[in-house]
Amino acid sequence: MTQGYEGVYTGGCQCGAVRFAVQGRPNDSSICHCRMCQKAFGAYYAPLVSVRGHDFQWTRGEPKRFASSNHVKRGFCSDCGTPLTYEAPDGVAVAAGAFDDPAALPPVIQYGLEGKIAFVDTLHTLKAKRTEEDDGAGDFLHTIVSYQHPDHDT
Repeated sequence: MTQGYEGVYTGGCQCGAVRFAVQGRPNDSSICHCRMCQKAFGAYYAPLVSVRGHDFQWTRGEPKRFASSNHVKRGFCSDCGTPLTYEAPDGVAVAAGAFDDPAALPPVIQYGLEGKIAFVDTLHTLKAKRTEEDDGAGDFLHTIVSYQHPDHDT
């Protein structure tokens, strides 16, 4: 299955050991600011895409799971550690960044505002540079060999 072909959205972990497909366009993308999501993603917030009501399947491998509470399990790749799922009694949400084209599924709501870190609202005002514009990283960048799985099924 290819990205967006007949409404199929694909993705997977960084190393490619776990891959998934969702039939139909998921329209319930969110950002969660709660402390549990911050820790699970190692980030200021967790971008998630609900796949509830859609045909969702693991097409290669399956994540390992950690029970982060008595109601929720978090799925992740046991090989590379990529966060993959939030699994609750009311359905599964997949990490937005794990989709092959995360820009195709923009968030429509934010949750967990009580845990929101104040400076998140000002991130867009920070000075910004493209990777290749970092003068001190030039030599380093030329030596990088990526082992990351490509953003498509193989």
